[in-house]
Amino acid sequence: MSRSTAKGRIVIAIDGPSASGKGTLAHRIAEHLGFAVLDTGLLYRGVAKRLLESGGDPGDAAAAAAAARAVTAAELRDPALRSEQVGEIASRIAAYPAVRQALLALQRDFAANPLDINGNPLPGAVLDGRDIGTVICPDATVKIFVTATTEARAARRHKELLDRGVASIYARVLQDMERRDARDSGRVAAPTKPAADAVVIDSTALDADGVFAAALAIILERIDGAD
Repeated sequence: MSRSTAKGRIVIAIDGPSASGKGTLAHRIAEHLGFAVLDTGLLYRGVAKRLLESGGDPGDAAAAAAAARAVTAAELRDPALRSEQVGEIASRIAAYPAVRQALLALQRDFAANPLDINGNPLPGAVLDGRDIGTVICPDATVKIFVTATTEARAARRHKELLDRGVASIYARVLQDMERRDARDSGRVAAPTKPAADAVVIDSTALDADGVFAAALAIILERIDGAD
């Protein structure tokens, strides 16, 4: 999905583990540049929520794949997708190759044909997830991998939950994050890792503005260099 293969459009891949700040960054970059944005993690959460509502077993790869084939973009606006229960199941079913394959075409089509809310074409797309630069869009114009220490990410998630009025214990959040990280980075299908040509941004000591400034500088330099 490079500029040439995506009909001249720019594709920005932003990857990283949970609570690294990649989602916030992706939306800010897309808004700043006037690009379409897709939080691909919500696709897996959409699949997880479908399984929950149907009483399906998250341990059943075939059931998860069937849910993945049925998920729609409209479902990604559901605030219930942000729950910890849905997130935990999403991490589990994301390890199934059949689920990832079922969602592959949808993500690549979004990158190749970015549209605004009225269906008009846009000059580029920003996708954030865990395998955008390595699997979904290996020829993306720009690849960024946002990371932070596990402790810093757990503290952010803990604060986020408290701010939403959800009961949270930091030690438990840290434990859950360590387990999820191990599952995401250790899975056979599209493990979480930086692409060989990605620029890594450590957000441990940076606020959202700092991460945005660093990423935007990288993106503008790469885009100018590709012209």
